Amino acid sequence: MNVIVWNCRGVLKPNFQRHVRELARAHNPSIFVVMETRVGGGRAREIIDRLPFDGAILAETIGFAGGIWLLWNSDRVVVEQLASTEQEIHVEVKVLPSNFSWIFFTVYASPRTVERQVLWDNLSRVAGLHSKPWIIAGDFNEPLAEVDKFGGRPVSINRSLLFKDCLDKCNMVDMGFSGPRYTWTNRREISSLIQERIGRFFMNPSWCLLYPDAKVTHLTRCHSDHCPVLLETNPSRQMHLTGPFKFQSFWLSDPSFPNVVKQAWQHPRKLNEAIEVFSRQASLWNKNHFGNIFQKKKRVLARLDGVQRALASQPSVSLVTLENQLIRELDVVLEQERDL
Repeated sequence: MNVIVWNCRGVLKPNFQRHVRELARAHNPSIFVVMETRVGGGRAREIIDRLPFDGAILAETIGFAGGIWLLWNSDRVVVEQLASTEQEIHVEVKVLPSNFSWIFFTVYASPRTVERQVLWDNLSRVAGLHSKPWIIAGDFNEPLAEVDKFGGRPVSINRSLLFKDCLDKCNMVDMGFSGPRYTWTNRREISSLIQERIGRFFMNPSWCLLYPDAKVTHLTRCHSDHCPVLLETNPSRQMHLTGPFKFQSFWLSDPSFPNVVKQAWQHPRKLNEAIEVFSRQASLWNKNHFGNIFQKKKRVLARLDGVQRALASQPSVSLVTLENQLIRELDVVLEQERDL
């Protein structure tokens, strides 16, 4: 099963719902956590109803700030709520159809140090109440070490020690990551650029025994200044198989499609032969005429991921400019894809 946690910086953004559906299609998460939603109550429920998940637990916002949504698909996991505050949601997860059951805490740590200490104290107290497999994931708003930050003020040793002390009491281990180093950026010019790794997954040893091959990936950052963070409990190599011919209804609205049909049927042929010629020519026409949209999206995402990796190691004015350009280009491609 897969889990995604993402600080979206507001669910009322125009591309939010579309990006969640895109992430769901690409990574098939059983659990999807959205942080800093900035929306609560009935409005939140209206938006959640449009997302591809049928289970939801909400930690309400503080005014127009904060907010956590824990979403899931009930045909894959059974989720039982244990507790919640404005900064955290605690649940027990049973993975279907296996008998695996574990504790999942998702957090959005307050930007304010005093409130963040309340969260560390809560997590530390809970650690003594159970001995089950356990993971903690979310936006902790606190780098652990100097390597977790670029630019801005140095990492506060005192604050990071308080964070580490909480993790030690909870017997938590950082799961590491692949992808760009940092999960958040202020997206400023190079002279005032700040980047931090504050989105993380932690596990205790019992959870590691359940999923020894689990993998965490920092996905490409597109529609927020935070990147989505993906956990794969059983990562597997994807296989790309050639599917059967499929007629697409949107072809009928394209003015060049009648010529494809005409060319396939204009010469006397047996029915089977004509169908084969039409299938081959229509597939080629679709690839050349429409397929470039999907390929372009892949190329833009790949370039964006490469730029963000480079920004994490050697920031420069040209890379910041290129990242902004690629994000704008991706928005255009996604609009074309939606229309298609």
